[in-house]
Amino acid sequence: MLRPDAGRDWVALDASPLPVADAIAWATTPASGAVASFVGVVRDHSEGRPDVTGITYEAYPEIAERRMVAIAAGARTRWPAVDRLALLHRIGDVELSEPSVVVVVSSAHRPEAFAAAQFCIDTLKASVPIWKREHWSGGSAWVECASAARPVEESA
Repeated sequence: MLRPDAGRDWVALDASPLPVADAIAWATTPASGAVASFVGVVRDHSEGRPDVTGITYEAYPEIAERRMVAIAAGARTRWPAVDRLALLHRIGDVELSEPSVVVVVSSAHRPEAFAAAQFCIDTLKASVPIWKREHWSGGSAWVECASAARPVEESA
């Protein structure tokens, strides 16, 4: 099971189910009046495909984790009031309705928590090399990205 490292950021890429409740509890501190979270889950449809049954995520771990750490650092630069930040992504097979990505940000006030959480998920989607293969009753295929992954600095 995933556990946070010591410090104020919890960044992980793992094949284990993502601990959503643990991430929210970890981010909630006496100093945080706001805890914003985003949980991306596998849905039963995608662009032009109504019958998705699951997704397999693959990543280049060394680059993906390095970029995820850079995203957390970028959020802290933009919103210094961020208290704790969790950025977790699943790899491997993920079933319908299971979390594939979790972002949790705490701060003293909600504007910073909301803004930093949105920055984290948007930048992760644009800059981290994580690929997904959709499965459906008749087969499976890799999902093509709308754009190439960019460096974290360009994704902001």
